[in-house]
Order: sequence, then structure tokens, then C-alpha cells
Amino acid sequence: MAQLEQSATSGSEWWRSAVIYQIYPRSFADASGDGIGDLPGITSRLDDLKSLGIDAIWLSPFMTSPQKDAGYDVADYRDVDPLFGTLADFDAMLQAAHARGIRVIVDLVPNHSSDQHVWFQQALKAAPGSPERARYIFRDGRGENGELPPNNWESVFGGSMWERVTEADGTPGQWYLHIFDVSQPDFDWTNEEVREEFRSILRFWLDRGVDGFRVDVAHGLIKAEGLPDYTPDASADSMGGGEEDVPYWGQDGVHDIYRDWHRVLAEYDGDRALCGEAWLPTLQRTALWVRPDEMHQTFNFPYMMTAWDADALRDVIRESLDEFGRVGAPSTWVLSNHDVIRHASRLALTADSPQGDGIGPRSAGKPDPVIGLSRGRAATTLMLALPGSAYLYQGEELGLPEAMEIPDEFRQDPTWFRSNGERYGRDGCRVPLPWTASGTAFGFNDTGASWLPQPAEWARFARDAEETQPDSTLNLYRALLTERRARKLGTGTLVWEDTDASAVAFRRGDLHVIANLSDAPIELGEDVTFVIRSEPFTGTALPANTAAWFTRA
Repeated sequence: MAQLEQSATSGSEWWRSAVIYQIYPRSFADASGDGIGDLPGITSRLDDLKSLGIDAIWLSPFMTSPQKDAGYDVADYRDVDPLFGTLADFDAMLQAAHARGIRVIVDLVPNHSSDQHVWFQQALKAAPGSPERARYIFRDGRGENGELPPNNWESVFGGSMWERVTEADGTPGQWYLHIFDVSQPDFDWTNEEVREEFRSILRFWLDRGVDGFRVDVAHGLIKAEGLPDYTPDASADSMGGGEEDVPYWGQDGVHDIYRDWHRVLAEYDGDRALCGEAWLPTLQRTALWVRPDEMHQTFNFPYMMTAWDADALRDVIRESLDEFGRVGAPSTWVLSNHDVIRHASRLALTADSPQGDGIGPRSAGKPDPVIGLSRGRAATTLMLALPGSAYLYQGEELGLPEAMEIPDEFRQDPTWFRSNGERYGRDGCRVPLPWTASGTAFGFNDTGASWLPQPAEWARFARDAEETQPDSTLNLYRALLTERRARKLGTGTLVWEDTDASAVAFRRGDLHVIANLSDAPIELGEDVTFVIRSEPFTGTALPANTAAWFTRA
């Protein structure tokens, strides 16, 4: 491969190069002892995050919710669910984070609300065609008596995307759209009242001092006119990343919404940021979401879902830098989150596992845990050398694998129930964190309660155990983040280097970065001085499934 220089976009805004740590609040730290993590628990662990070396935290939903989908069903967008604490607890956490130089991004769910939201309860009591129903997507059914759904769309969680209501007089009535669970009715974003409500919600949290928003299902707000029938390809990604034209994903009208939100954030000081969860089929289309007057970041899902393959990885990195660079935006890099199999397991799967399906006791192609962890550490070592912004998911700094052996009776993901147990869903990446190798609930709390069971073998991944191990995954992450900050690797130029075909290699100034994706060692030469190695080894031959940062004499 000929040397090719690629640059990150210029600009001084913090979000262009930040390392952002995702907190899934119910599984991070539990101060109350009820088995569910909370905001005071987060506050109590901010020093641990400061010592890790991250720049910002992103909190998955903590707003008032009946918790049918772990908080992604919001009943009140301007308050904290009692499970997690109070608005005062949020303000205290925000102040404590800012005092440590950590910015705070909150999750916003604009595609749908909970069916317990006051607006939807009003819609159920109102007549067809009323202003109350116009806030959501209500339609008459097909068939002689409206007994059939308005179209054939299938929910991401399984089953129909439509639910029929019973009208106030007790008769079968209209149907409402829910891309996800039946308890999550979709807003109608062609309605100006909906748009104005969310401007107000943005300002409510910005006035409290948040630094930005991660926007859930950012590509789903606008549906194709007429709601035409659509049957996805059997192998298609349920969130829309695998097909070009899906009538409820990535419609052009969403861009007007985010231009509007961009203007709202621009009213505030401090480079407030929007990051979109938009599963789109190509990087070229993904980059449209971060044009200068729209979002500031969008998740790089093509990168996250790339297999452990050198050619594929080189291609997606090169294309990411090109496409995001064309619109003046930074690429984001991410390997794990609360919706996908943890990358310390996913990168060693030996059978297909579509996004959202999860893996469990009866799954085929389970990963080898040793290979999975080695690949996971190598993948992170490569990722944190790339220019742009990086996202980490809680627990990956401990090398946590997917929790695969959760007994059926403990599962809680709606996917599990709506698919009648055919798809395990996302519980395996959401198990509460181990903070201590001993004690109840591994230090998640002092009572031993845990909303999902923690695997017994997680004692060896506990933070206090890894603190004292020089070669632990925790200390690898700390070293990577320290060196990344010192060398300003979030900005600047990447130069591709010629190397073995089964490796990915580039240079950042005088720092050489290489990941060996093959089954055999790669000799680097006698003139190398290692800065960081994803696995300990002797000599100058880079082992399989290992990455390194080094300089040359």
C-alpha cells in the first residue's frame, strides 16, 4: 500500500477530539442499594473516571419512565425518574463532573415517548382527527372494518409496528405506529407542536448546564409520505444500517429538524454538541448528518460493525476520514455500546449475530474468551490512535465480555419477549459493573441486589483487582488515554504505512501504530522502542491479535 496522508478536520471545539465515556446509569453504580444504578452512584465514581482520563460522559436515559425499555420510553422529559434520584441529584452530579473537567452529555429520545406520557394519554381519550392525536402517528386500519394494520411494517423488537386502540366508547378504533415496543408510540414530526416541544426540552437541559445531547434513533423521526408497505431483506440490520431505502429510516426531512436544533444549541456558550445515533447504509450518507449546520457528531456504526479483517478495517478507516472530512466534521470511533455485543466477545464470534439479536446459552458460534479479549484490547489500541473523537462504553476498560449465560427467567430486554425467546436481545452488555472482586454485587452496591445477575467469573475483571495488575485492561486504557492526550492524537494527520497484508499500520508524527490481525507474528525490526503494547510480549515480533504503539531509532 502506498503511503497516503489523511488529516482530521481542523477546529478547536472540544467535541472534535474528545474521548467520551458512555454511562448506562442503571448498571454503573448503585448508591441506594435497590439493585439499580443511580445518579448519586455516578457522582460517587467520578474520580475513577477522572483517573481513567476521559473528557466527557454520556448518560443513557435517566428521565421519568415506566422502564418498559430501560428508560428509552420517556414519560416526562423534564424530570429524573425516582429510580435514579432527583433533579437535585442531577445538578449535583453535573456540578461535580464539571469541577473535575468532565463534560456531560445526556441522552434524548425524540422519536417516541412512553405510552404513559401525558400527551399520549390525552390522545387515547381524544377522537380521531383531534389535535391530541395529531402529535402521534394514528391511522385508520385497512380491511372492511379497519381490522388490519395500516401497512405491513414490522417492529424492530418483533411483531407488528402497529397497535390498535379501543376508543372512548369501547369500540375498536384507530392504530398507532411504534417502531419499537408497543409502549413507545412514535411522535409525528410533521407537527409543529412536537417540534416546539422539543426546542423547549433542549433549552430546559441546556439551561441546567449540560454540554450536549446524544440523540436516540436520530434517523427515525420522519417517515415516508403515505407510509408505503415495506418488507426488509431477511439479512437486513433491524436499525437500518444495511439497506438504502427504508421508509422509516433516514428520510431527508430529518435534516431540517437538526438544523433547527443546531440553532438552539448555538444560542448557548461553550460549544454544546449534538451526536446522532443514525444507522445508515453508507459512510457517505452518514456524513450528511454532520454538515456544518446540522449535528456535530454522529456515531460511526460502519466502523463499529467491521469484522476482524485487515482489509475491511483499513477501508472503513480511510473512507471515514475522507467522508467526514469532506463536510468538515470529525470522524467518531466506537467499538461497544448498550445495544451491541461487547467487542471483547463480538470480535471473536464464529457465527453471524445480527445487531440487536444478542448471544445467549443456546447461541451458535460463541467466542473464545481469550481470543476475544486479545482482539478487543488490540482493537482499542488501534482506535485510540485515530484522529477524531472516540467513545468508550462502561466496562470495556475492564475488558468485560458479553454476559452470555443469563438464565431466561432474568432476561428483561423487550426483544426477548416480543420474539418469544428467539432473540436474546441486549441484556448481555447491560449487566451491572464489578467494582470490587469481593463483597456483595462486586461493589455495585452494599446490599447484593442487582437488576441483572452478575457472572461469578467477573470477580477477576473488578476494578480494584485490575488497579494493581500492570498489564490489566484498565491500566492499558489509562496508558492509551494518557499518551493520546500528551501526543494530541485526537487531531492532526494520519499517514498510512506499508506493512504485512494482514495488519493495519499508520504513523502519527513519530509514533508508529500497528495491529496484527493475522494468526502469525509480524517482525517489526530491531530499531523499535515500544510505547504501548496491547499484550505483554518479549522481542520485536508482534504476536497475533496484538497491537502496539512504538517509535523507531
